[in-house]
Amino acid sequence: MYGNMTVMSTHINCPRTSIFARHCLIQDVFHSDVRVDVVDGRISHIEKATTASGAHVQTDMLLPALSNLHSHTFQRGMAGMTEGRGPHPDSFWTWREVMYRFVNHLSPDDVEAMAAQAFMEMQEAGFAAVAEFHYLHNDQWGQAYVNPAEMSNRILAAAAQTGIGLTHLPVLYCFGGAGEKPLTGGQLRFGKTLDEFIALTEFVRATLLHDNSADCKIGVAPHSLRAVSPQILVQAASAFLDVPFHMHIAEQQHEVNEILDWLKARPVEWLMNMLPVDDHWCLVHATHLTEAEMNLLAGSGAVVGLCPNTEANLGDGIFGAVEFLSANGTFGIGTDSNVAISASGELRLLEYGQRLKKRARNVLAVAEGSTGLQIYKKALFGSAKALGRQSGEISVGSWADLMALDTKCDQLCALRPEQVIDGFVFAGDKNAITDLWSAGRHCIKQGQHIQRDFISKRYRSVMAKLSAKF
Repeated sequence: MYGNMTVMSTHINCPRTSIFARHCLIQDVFHSDVRVDVVDGRISHIEKATTASGAHVQTDMLLPALSNLHSHTFQRGMAGMTEGRGPHPDSFWTWREVMYRFVNHLSPDDVEAMAAQAFMEMQEAGFAAVAEFHYLHNDQWGQAYVNPAEMSNRILAAAAQTGIGLTHLPVLYCFGGAGEKPLTGGQLRFGKTLDEFIALTEFVRATLLHDNSADCKIGVAPHSLRAVSPQILVQAASAFLDVPFHMHIAEQQHEVNEILDWLKARPVEWLMNMLPVDDHWCLVHATHLTEAEMNLLAGSGAVVGLCPNTEANLGDGIFGAVEFLSANGTFGIGTDSNVAISASGELRLLEYGQRLKKRARNVLAVAEGSTGLQIYKKALFGSAKALGRQSGEISVGSWADLMALDTKCDQLCALRPEQVIDGFVFAGDKNAITDLWSAGRHCIKQGQHIQRDFISKRYRSVMAKLSAKF
């Protein structure tokens, strides 16, 4: 049981299904009149140049759907609450203080409602799966719940309610700042020793094995070099091998300076020299890198998790994406604080940030042709890799993470099939999305989540209560 909700009773079913598409992106090519068959959540058969006969669903353009590699769903409830200027210059660090005050008001029921709302909005925006970087573990006094995994269980319940694919990332958060500063204030809700954290992950793993969908899995996430010690991070990396291993790093210049003063090396420099960073790792933000760090990171096989909307909202800076791609680096995208949930919006701002930085156009296209398609495909690959999820392409054996677009909608109606992804990324939004499947679960129909009314009503009730307190 998760609070008042049993996960098994809320799973969205995944029946055997067949989808017909007038246009379908397979590898780099748009094919016409394609049928995609799905069995047990995976693509079982693809037939090209066929007819719609026997198909359960007919779509216009079918694409592989993105995964969202970085999210804190509870922060969805803060959207719009931090945009007023205070008496002193505002920054990531002043925003963080507001966030600490916000979390002190959240109950497990609140967290579940916010997660369900955010997951639903992600699916409506084009994300079929998500990596939830979850660090809200304890009660308002910093004490563990009777079930130490209470808050994680609420995330699992929200994923079951919405049908989104989930890689759950419990966060290891031991200290309040660089140099092993003690936890204070709102941070007490995050704190776990390494032994407590290992026990927590075992509780979550047992729940996933018992109750959740086959495409839900667990990884781990040491919060940052600020929140763990070098010794603890080395122990955690040894304890959790071959699972998604995510970490914030080098997000803010002040953070870089703190780590440099403490560890006598820059964050990414220290990490790459001290730990076996490989393709199971996702380093989130990595905004402030030297050329040497960029090359080391690109060569490691790790994914850089970019969240352009949140990075802009917090004033982090602009990642050197052009240089990173030139070094054959891998990136994916996430929604982080969920201040705005939009798959196309994240990709658009990623490219536009580089255009502003370079004062040029189409800068993330490494070859001739569609910029939108190139960055969409790179994000598909990198995000799926970060989640440890077999998705990101329409191929037999992959999870059926699929998105359908209406090419006749206002934003796309003038475009050729090979231009539609450019239209979606640079001129479109979620209004172009008609359907979305998460591991074969048909969660979005006619542009709306099938559980929208219930999920939205519960979220509005929670926010009405919280707005009176915060």
